[in-house]
Amino acid sequence: MSARLHRLGALCVRHRWPVVGIWVVVVVALAIWAGSVGSNTTDNLSLPGTGSQDATDLLTSRFPQQANGSNPVVLTAPQGKHITDSAYKTPIDDAVSALKADPDIRDATSPLGAGGVVSKDGRIGVIGLNVRPAPGDLTVDGAQRIVDAATNALHGSGLKVAVGGYVGQKVSKPETHSSEAVGLGMAVLVLLLTFGTVVAMGLPIATAVLGLVAGLSIITLISHVAEVPTVAPTLATMIGLGVGIDYALFIVTRHQEQRRAGMETRASIAAAAASSGGAVVFAGTTVIVALLSLAVVGIPLVTTLGYTAAIVVLVAMAAATTLLPALLGILGDRIDRLALPGRGDRAADAGGRAADGHPHGWARWAHAVARRPVLGAGTALILLAVLALPALSLTLGQQDNGALPTDTQARRAYDGMTAGFGPGSNGPLLIAVDLSRQPAANGAQDPRLQTLARDLAGAKGVASVTPPSVNGDGTAAVLTVTPTSAPSADATETLVRDLRDTTIPAATDGQKMTAYVGGTTAGYVDLADEISGRLILTIAVVVCLSFLLLVLAFRSLVIPLTAGIMNLISIGAAFGVVTAVFEKGWGVQVVGLADAVAIVSYVPLMMFAILFGLSMDYEVFLMTHVKEAWERTGDNRQAVIDGVAHTGRVITSAALIMVSVFFAFILNGDPTVKQFGVGMGVAVAVDATVVRCLLVPSVMTLLGRANWWFPRWLDRIVPNFSIEGGAPAPPPPPLPEPEPTLSRRS
Repeated sequence: MSARLHRLGALCVRHRWPVVGIWVVVVVALAIWAGSVGSNTTDNLSLPGTGSQDATDLLTSRFPQQANGSNPVVLTAPQGKHITDSAYKTPIDDAVSALKADPDIRDATSPLGAGGVVSKDGRIGVIGLNVRPAPGDLTVDGAQRIVDAATNALHGSGLKVAVGGYVGQKVSKPETHSSEAVGLGMAVLVLLLTFGTVVAMGLPIATAVLGLVAGLSIITLISHVAEVPTVAPTLATMIGLGVGIDYALFIVTRHQEQRRAGMETRASIAAAAASSGGAVVFAGTTVIVALLSLAVVGIPLVTTLGYTAAIVVLVAMAAATTLLPALLGILGDRIDRLALPGRGDRAADAGGRAADGHPHGWARWAHAVARRPVLGAGTALILLAVLALPALSLTLGQQDNGALPTDTQARRAYDGMTAGFGPGSNGPLLIAVDLSRQPAANGAQDPRLQTLARDLAGAKGVASVTPPSVNGDGTAAVLTVTPTSAPSADATETLVRDLRDTTIPAATDGQKMTAYVGGTTAGYVDLADEISGRLILTIAVVVCLSFLLLVLAFRSLVIPLTAGIMNLISIGAAFGVVTAVFEKGWGVQVVGLADAVAIVSYVPLMMFAILFGLSMDYEVFLMTHVKEAWERTGDNRQAVIDGVAHTGRVITSAALIMVSVFFAFILNGDPTVKQFGVGMGVAVAVDATVVRCLLVPSVMTLLGRANWWFPRWLDRIVPNFSIEGGAPAPPPPPLPEPEPTLSRRS
């Protein structure tokens, strides 16, 4: 791999202008194409084999007008007024007419008509929307058109208007621009301090941004042919910015070190592309493998989140190994231009020794850890255990619009429904009934359906049940159950399980009908169950694949094993912090939330795959230098010291950038994004400092030569593979100029 990357790097330097031109043209073309079609993300859940999916499939095939439930347009009258006041009749009628005229609306039910939905105090009414497109088919533009129709018709009436359901969610995506700006700003600061020059700082930023634009454009295009979750582009932005800047940082750092050692600039670019570029490709591959391994869960939402995130990592790898060498070739020696005062000459000894011959900086730290490895390992493990302790009470929950920013449509509708009809009105359950074995001859008056409705209404935790609705041929029916508790509450999950396990089986036994509990709320309960049931399998697949990759890279069984264990420990610490902040509410106000919220079921699973892959990034960069020193000296202790001394500064700088990017997304209004930001930021910070700079060197020092144990039989069958292809040899000293000689003629 090293030789191929060297040739690729040299090729990109030789044809630097065409390479940069191709990148710019492709990125601009993708951005224009994606911008012209727009994003079409969705929060639709598809969970084959679950009760909620059975309910959706039954209603879609036999009762399509009821399959997607109702989307409420919540109308709130001023204090002391009532929705039924005569002053509001005309604007409400106009709004209902405008909504019915929209091509995506099948029907709109007025709160003023027969069976209209009005709160007990008369202040809040609901226009019920029956929307034709399913959540995955409704576009953002279509949802915005519906919202505009309602708000324009009621403008000036004095009524507050908010659209809920999946229509409101479509237009309630918090912006990420402020998070991106803060993350990039912190990255610029760290890169300036790392490189000491403005020009060198700009290279990782440029490659990361171009790669991110390309990756997000591809995801936008995919959203028109596959169901891409709403959170996917934001998650991809977090990962793409982080790895894009980090990968470029590693390559530029190696290039600068080689130039200061005397290597010619163009040769140094190709060598850096072969050495650090090889580490980038290997580390990026581990991240991609971890993300794609999420497919074993068998949940479409999780699989899509995995491969969309893998796309931005792949593009970041491509930019670091092709675009970056071309940009370095264009700059040449001008990379040192615009140096910060006193920071222009960063030519420190790679081993961390100053002119006095004593270790300084990271070399001094490495020597200190190697002298007291038991103390280092013990301190690290205690700290990680304390951070991980809250994770023992981690509970998987579901999304709740009640935690969204108060200025979004979905949150305002949530608050209005809660005030008028109770928190459970925001997460109704759809009871889909299959009557194909004995169709309902009397329609909704069928005794079986009346018994089912009565039993549902009597279940603990049920606020109300609508009368059953039956399709034309009597083969399917639907009832809507409103819980007394909010969608994210534990009591709602308990209600779903009780209905499925007790109430519905008792009501349908021997009645020649089958009933399923569906709706978004039930879907998220099923999602949590599916993830819980397959979490161990996913962890095993990710760990095993990463183990095999590290065995191939370092020809050791002990190093991959300890790396996997340490990665699991650091991820456990991140889970503990997320649990403490979001589930227990410890300091939740610091992240911009008023109260504790449920941890969305897929967040820990996604965090595990992402963080296990990212942890391998730092493991690869550290261990390649340790292995290089081991092969050179045969002294394990000195190899560990040299590895930490060489990589400590760049690893912590890279981690600081990624932590800044992740933490910047805490500013996002979506609580799910906040959970990703806190969890991944803490995990990377812990992994790059406590784990890579303290626990790993301590454990490797204690294990000694056992780190490099590799059975002979395995050594014979495993192909010889080098990530960086060895460190580039220092350039030979220049030959002395020949002394001038006198001509014989003179």
